[in-house]
Amino acid sequence: MQTDRIQKVGQIAVPVHDIERSIHFYEDILGLKLLFRTESMAFFDCKGIRILLSLPEKEEFAHSSSVIYFQVEHIKQAYESLKEKGVTFIDSPHVVAKMKNTESWMVFFKDSEGNTHGLMSEVEIYSYS
Repeated sequence: MQTDRIQKVGQIAVPVHDIERSIHFYEDILGLKLLFRTESMAFFDCKGIRILLSLPEKEEFAHSSSVIYFQVEHIKQAYESLKEKGVTFIDSPHVVAKMKNTESWMVFFKDSEGNTHGLMSEVEIYSYS
């Protein structure tokens, strides 16, 4: 067994400006489980991947985060539900790729701190021949 290889993504850091506001957004709006928090950080669970919200320690970490794609079963329902909760969306749910029997759908939104994230859904297409 090789121990010098990357095994999995253990945590994703998201820089924030206001820790209380961001905790509210990720816990109450997105529905992620808050694991624990400190004065400057909050840790959430997203199906085994830990998301760290953090006030940047240094200026070099004070930029927008990578886009996190949150998988949902029904993208149009999730979109409508989050819109009702005041989430700002950049676009509407749309197909980004079509494979044999599957469509890949996405929609992008801003979190409370201005970071862009996405919802994604893989939808099976049934062909009746």
